[in-house]
Amino acid sequence: MLNKMKGYRVERKVKLLFMEYGWKVVRAGGSLGEYDLIAFKDGKCIFMQIKSTRKEKFYYYGYKEGKYAGFPFKLVVDFGRGVMRILEPSHVVSASDGQDIKEYLEKE
Repeated sequence: MLNKMKGYRVERKVKLLFMEYGWKVVRAGGSLGEYDLIAFKDGKCIFMQIKSTRKEKFYYYGYKEGKYAGFPFKLVVDFGRGVMRILEPSHVVSASDGQDIKEYLEKE
């Protein structure tokens, strides 16, 4: 139950951050599919799987394609200590991989 609560808090944090940058965000209820959030803005759509860890490396076993239904699919990992990265899905990711989520949102 604690992991579900932690997962929900991180999903909510990512959702609010995207909304702060003008995106419309929908949460996939129960996270039973490949993605947790879908974000829309100016004709763009991004599917995201949200994860969190306190370790320097995260082992990801989910969907690893760069596209989902023809739209970008991203992995967002909250490493704690203010480090949140958005990146292409890969089996092993670290806190230095991908891009800082705020930098990403400023460019999108």
